Amino acid sequence: MKNPWEEISLADYESHMKLDSVQQLQTMNAIMRGQFAELPTKTAMVLGVAGGNGLEHVDKGQYRKVYGVDVNREYLAECKTRHGALGDILECIPADLLAEDTVLPHAELLIANLLVEYIGYGCFQRVIRQVSPEFVSCVIQANPTDGFVSDSPYLHVFDGLGQVHHEMDRQTLAAVMHEIGYGFAKTEEYALPNGKKLVRLDFRREERSNHDSDL
Repeated sequence: MKNPWEEISLADYESHMKLDSVQQLQTMNAIMRGQFAELPTKTAMVLGVAGGNGLEHVDKGQYRKVYGVDVNREYLAECKTRHGALGDILECIPADLLAEDTVLPHAELLIANLLVEYIGYGCFQRVIRQVSPEFVSCVIQANPTDGFVSDSPYLHVFDGLGQVHHEMDRQTLAAVMHEIGYGFAKTEEYALPNGKKLVRLDFRREERSNHDSDL
């Protein structure tokens, strides 16, 4: 079965995400500024990089390699075009994370924004074990009762995503991360205009976490 993300055009995806009633593209861009700047890392991997929203915040003086991973090759081609100024720092990797034979390189920082929802907790654990990052920073969406895709003129473009979507919550994600040796580090919430919110959750590899109760 083809991954439904391969059927969604980048233009439709970004047009939906940046609507005044949604504002997820803009909010994610601001979040990624912090994700790249706040952690002492020289290599990073962005899962579900799409067209590269947020990569303009990569400091070429800090990062020697940033991997952009996506299942949609057209997204990756546009990502590389938009962020050509990063040169060899940016390496785009076409990969279906749902495929068990996917091979990914190591990176010190793993960024997964609005991505875990589409691969599930178990697959996310498998990817983290393979990449073996020191830090994991991810964003999940807290949904009201009107569904995981916000209402917009582009709504039906995303009909196929129901095949791969998983509901997320921060406590379960923290528990899943703890199982593979990552302790909770911080959380931030960002309100969206339609009543939803994005929740950033950061984790760090450690022997034991004493902070799960802070969620």
